[in-house]
Amino acid sequence: MADFSPLKEDLSRRMDGALDALKREFSGLRTGRASPALLEPIKVEAYGQMTPINQVATIAVPESRMLTVQVWDRSMVNAVVAAIRDCGLGLNPQPDGQLVRVPLPMLTEERRNELAKTAAKYAEAARIAVRGVRRDGMEQIKALEKKSEISEDDERDWSEQVQKLTDSYIKRLDENLAEKEKDIRQV
Repeated sequence: MADFSPLKEDLSRRMDGALDALKREFSGLRTGRASPALLEPIKVEAYGQMTPINQVATIAVPESRMLTVQVWDRSMVNAVVAAIRDCGLGLNPQPDGQLVRVPLPMLTEERRNELAKTAAKYAEAARIAVRGVRRDGMEQIKALEKKSEISEDDERDWSEQVQKLTDSYIKRLDENLAEKEKDIRQV
């Protein structure tokens, strides 16, 4: 019997990538609580190029509905304020010297619904990515069987294992979505 583990490791690694990407997308979605991850996707015009905000400032959470951004270079404060204001999260940053305070307004029911829909879109994109990895794995298995490198029984067993692996990742994606929706819905 041929060894399935190298193929399984490759597929798992690629499916982990889809799960990690989903978690990164979710971290940028605003819930009722302040989180530095909310501002991490923001890029700031710094020294002639777009730079991640965490490379020009330190983001902190002094209280549950407030973020602070400690800008390292005083000349960058206005660029940081503009980037936060224009990021599409509905935030109103308030500069205070080199410190930028970012109060988080209460989420309206309408905004919560929009965020839940966005989270569902991110999860569906991750599911599609996982299914794409499954399809690649199935094609590799069929090719091995066609070249007579594995038996028909191995092909059937491996295909079942790939499907089980896919199902487990889809379940994890769905659990992450349910958790994020719960966070969004909390008042």
